[in-house]
Amino acid sequence: MKAQSQECRYVDEPRSIPTTQGLCAEMNGCGDRECPMHHAFRPEGRRAAHGDAQALAELGFVVVELDGMGTPWRSKAFHEAYYGNMGDNTLPDQVAGMKELAARFPYIDLDRAGIYGHSGGGYAAADAMFRYPDFFKVGISEAGNHDNRVYEDDWAEKWQGLLVRDGDKTNYDNQANQLLAKNLKGKLLLAHGTMDTNVPPNNTLLVVDELIKANKDFDLLMLPNRGHGFGNESYMVRRRWDYFVTWLAGAQPPKEYKLNTEGR
Repeated sequence: MKAQSQECRYVDEPRSIPTTQGLCAEMNGCGDRECPMHHAFRPEGRRAAHGDAQALAELGFVVVELDGMGTPWRSKAFHEAYYGNMGDNTLPDQVAGMKELAARFPYIDLDRAGIYGHSGGGYAAADAMFRYPDFFKVGISEAGNHDNRVYEDDWAEKWQGLLVRDGDKTNYDNQANQLLAKNLKGKLLLAHGTMDTNVPPNNTLLVVDELIKANKDFDLLMLPNRGHGFGNESYMVRRRWDYFVTWLAGAQPPKEYKLNTEGR
């Protein structure tokens, strides 16, 4: 398993430091072959939320990026490790990898673990908050395709298979985030662009509806007239940083700090 991490360049003696994990998983063209289910931690992938790694480290977090099972450019078996179970989202490998790193570097505080991502990474980040509610305490999910039955069939069927019904059950139930929303325990920020033509915003609203039914507290940010790629917009960047600083670091960020994101 490949891994990389970023840490603040100005910490002389490591202390107890919260950990974030960045997911930016999407289907992109990757040379002569297509990327997999969720190549969530490939540097070559799309960077809407991926580019925050060093910035978050400078805010006081250890940022971890892991290539778990399902990542391409290895064997076919590795690539298709969770075919038919997209809800896996390589999360068992992410949790195992973070635990291994914490065992090696005791200053990593797994009691303050967070996760974030955009698009497929937003899907995986919310999934992590629902499947591992005692591990991940804070999550930020942007533009997530939370149920691939209402996303692009050409993408979903490639990794989940054709839809098969069995009474009131289907083989897509294991990947539907809204069916797990009742498990939420931590702090979750959901964000979506209202004009997203890649992942329609009803994907996030499916999750919102179930969170409300389960009487869960959460945060929702709908960005008017934005499409799919709002992750690097200065407002979203600032809200993302503020969310982790507030709920993981336990600090108070400067109110409505204006970022200069030219060149990002």
